[in-house]
Amino acid sequence: MSSSDRTPHVVIVGGGFAGLWATRALARDPVRITLVDRGNHHLFQPLLYQVATAGLSAPDIAAPLRHILRSQDNVEVRLAEVQGIDTAAKTLALAEGTALAFDTLVLAAGATHAYFGNDHWAAYAPGLKTLDDALLLRRKLLLAFERAEAETDPEKRAAWLSFAVVGGGPTGVELAGTLAEIARHTLRSEFRNIDPALAKVRLVEAGPRVVSSFPDDLSDKARRQLQKLGVEVQTGTPVADIDADGYRLGDQRVAAKTVIWAAGVAASPLGALLDAPRDRAGRVQVDPDLRVPGHPDIYVAGDLAAIQSAGQPVPGVAPAAKQMGRHVAAGIRARLRGQTTTPFAYRDFGNLATIGRMAAVVHFGRLKLSGALAWWFWLIAHVFFLIGFRNRVVVLLNWTMAYWSYQRAARIIFGPPVDAEPVTPPDREGPDAPRIG
Repeated sequence: MSSSDRTPHVVIVGGGFAGLWATRALARDPVRITLVDRGNHHLFQPLLYQVATAGLSAPDIAAPLRHILRSQDNVEVRLAEVQGIDTAAKTLALAEGTALAFDTLVLAAGATHAYFGNDHWAAYAPGLKTLDDALLLRRKLLLAFERAEAETDPEKRAAWLSFAVVGGGPTGVELAGTLAEIARHTLRSEFRNIDPALAKVRLVEAGPRVVSSFPDDLSDKARRQLQKLGVEVQTGTPVADIDADGYRLGDQRVAAKTVIWAAGVAASPLGALLDAPRDRAGRVQVDPDLRVPGHPDIYVAGDLAAIQSAGQPVPGVAPAAKQMGRHVAAGIRARLRGQTTTPFAYRDFGNLATIGRMAAVVHFGRLKLSGALAWWFWLIAHVFFLIGFRNRVVVLLNWTMAYWSYQRAARIIFGPPVDAEPVTPPDREGPDAPRIG
């Protein structure tokens, strides 16, 4: 921290859960904060799949950072991209060609997609980390049914009606279950040449079971609930290749025009700009108080930080990112007062994953729920944690209407066609935590 009499300048990179929670926790402290993000909004990423599957609109799960922080006088929001970090001079190089000086730096730039060395798959199997990703996926999913309606060749039509979600974690399970519901309920009676209910939705997981972060019995219940919705669950076989016309599982070639990637996460590339050790996912290995080894004025939080708590790795989830953000703020406050910082201790609030209508799994300590009760628990938790009263009301109204009508309110196709040639998702990192719980 600067030893001069001027107000210390804290620069926070990333407006996701970790960055925003750190910013708000410093509201009453004698610091000047600059929050830097490539986007102008905070995204509630746990519901991003709802935008991708036309259940919600983008503004329902996002809010402008300037609006969120409008009453916090010690914050300036900067829409910019960080391209370099000079730790000796304590400056950030921004894409606009300017330098931003800091006394304390907090890196909370989140995560991006990881294709395990097969980056060319990104053109054919987009992932889901940002609103741009969600809108691309929505267009791709809805256009698949339109292309099938216009196709006269049975084999080609079947390929358009074949959907694969790669990755059996919470995001993959939520996407697969929702896709099956769209095909069997939402689009019923809307087409003349195809029966959307005949669409094949397959969830592909390389490991032995889906939602492996849950206990075995809940994982098995999740699998059964997916199968009840009509999802074919394929475990124990990794995807060997993906191209514009389908994918390969071992020696089996599957024709499918729509493949969604939900299998891998890598830390933001900003971590590589620091002279610090990183793990295989690119996360910065930080000290127990979330500071970078050898750089006492630089903190890393959220998905970009690799740290253990109580002997276990801290997961990349929203509650962990929020807790890290608050802990970073507490560490900055302690140093301002000449006090020592304390190690970060993660409090695990459990796991939630929805599968479909009245189907979900919940794990909180000894509490294990599945089915309708878990679904209501999941719904209430997600509405409660949304940013802003308007977002909560709009999401609740949309879900209420969808529950009674099976309709999804955001089924408007716009933007360029996605089936003419491969479209690579934007190379940008999203906000911190990929999901809640």
